[in-house]
Amino acid sequence: MSREGASRRGAWLAWTVQALLVLAVVAGAFWVVHHALDVLRARGVRSGFDFLTEPAGFSISEGWLDFDASQPFWRAFLAGLINTVRAAVPAAIFSVVLGTLIGIGRLAPHVLLRGICTAYVELLRNVPLLVQLLMLAFAMANLLPDPTEPVRLLPGVWLSKGGLSVPWPVAGEGSWWPTHFEWPERGDFGVSGGAALSPEYVTIVAGLSFYSAAFVAEIVRAGILSVSQGQVLAGQALGLSPAQQLRIVILPQALRVIVPSLTNQLLSLVKNSSLAVAVGYPELVSVANTTIGSNGRAFECIAIIMAIYLMLSLAISFGMNRYNARVALRGWR
Repeated sequence: MSREGASRRGAWLAWTVQALLVLAVVAGAFWVVHHALDVLRARGVRSGFDFLTEPAGFSISEGWLDFDASQPFWRAFLAGLINTVRAAVPAAIFSVVLGTLIGIGRLAPHVLLRGICTAYVELLRNVPLLVQLLMLAFAMANLLPDPTEPVRLLPGVWLSKGGLSVPWPVAGEGSWWPTHFEWPERGDFGVSGGAALSPEYVTIVAGLSFYSAAFVAEIVRAGILSVSQGQVLAGQALGLSPAQQLRIVILPQALRVIVPSLTNQLLSLVKNSSLAVAVGYPELVSVANTTIGSNGRAFECIAIIMAIYLMLSLAISFGMNRYNARVALRGWR
């Protein structure tokens, strides 16, 4: 058999084994859930997932998916999932960008810049995220001005106790696609126009971003330090500026170290978004807690949470592993 044929056979065998393992795990999980429900019914406890089609009886204050009390529980969980993604995705983007800048700053020759970046990392990664979220929530509620006197952070960006107002793309009349941006404008009774982000949403996104950025910074710093000094000297010999060396020579090679650890950090970020319940943001866990309080289906709600977070984690792992395969240095010794 040729080497190419043997390689294909090995790959096919590996995929087959993985598929069988996944089926075995799914079957085991299904058996555990079914057995637990049978035990609950035998003890006279109402159980099962039939409640998902019943009216929820509560509303969700914000989110991209409109939800009211007359709609079923499954739609409430869907709205909670969308709210989780709505908070986790921008937090992941901000944390990667901010963490990369701080990680590079920790290696800067400027003593003051290096000291500020080091202090940021040491402070935020050693204070529990829940404490940081509560501090941010307190700041939003007590230290910011009233909605009638917002602070202008940037052109079209206003911040107050009422939340954050930012420009937002809107579709033109008779069009499905955004054709222009609607800019917030300050009036006598507050800010109108654009997108109004609630204080709870701003708190969870900012908290996740700042906290995760401290860990991303260390990941980036370690990746940069893993590149041999010879590569840096080669860039200098070519006449590249320090910024060009970093962009062309160092970071592309550092990605082989950065991406695997960054994957773990993004997984942690998504799971840490469950702490949003502490600041009143209606994400998945908050919806589940309200559901448990209304119908007592604790086991079923916890099982739904576990299944959803498992799917989110597998999706992130799949995407990052595909990206890692693209940036990995082939034949590195």
